[in-house]
Amino acid sequence: MDDKDWEVRLQPYQQTVDELKVKLRGMRPEFNLAGVQTPVEFVTGRVKTVSAIKEKMVRRHIELDRLEQDMEDLAGVRIMTQFTDDIYKVVDLLRQRKDMTILEERDYVTNAKPSGYRSYHIVIEYPLQAITGEKKLLAEIQIRTMQMNVWATIEHAINYKYNGEYTEEMTEKFKRAADLSDEIDQIFEELHHENDSE
Repeated sequence: MDDKDWEVRLQPYQQTVDELKVKLRGMRPEFNLAGVQTPVEFVTGRVKTVSAIKEKMVRRHIELDRLEQDMEDLAGVRIMTQFTDDIYKVVDLLRQRKDMTILEERDYVTNAKPSGYRSYHIVIEYPLQAITGEKKLLAEIQIRTMQMNVWATIEHAINYKYNGEYTEEMTEKFKRAADLSDEIDQIFEELHHENDSE
């Protein structure tokens, strides 16, 4: 496939990301108007790059004709929260929505990966309204605190630099950093709820 073919293939995913960002960002003013603190700090999104798609196809043994079914994160949206308990508030809000169908949930907040990675992943089926009719596309929504996002962003950059080949010492340092990051989230959570019982 040449660049134009990829552009055509991925355009619906770009539209999906754009629509999801608008919809999910729209929750913030709703909470503000209701006089309630919003669990949504900010929302970002992206379509996977062609080079990242090709790399994952090789790593996961995904055939091109199965790409749309087997790669659920071609379209990705990330929702950042201030506090850990806000993650679950956002998850509950997403479960109530009628404009997407949740297919799978993976809780890496309660059950962190061995590396220390923490985030809540939801795979959805999104009904995109295209000029040719409705297309149901897979997309992944990640919900995490800003603290979790700092760790994941830095780990991703270093992982890329070292091609995922970490020494035992590096792995241990990442785990230590993740534990410290989690501790910071817990302190913020405690401060946030400091006067709740009064």
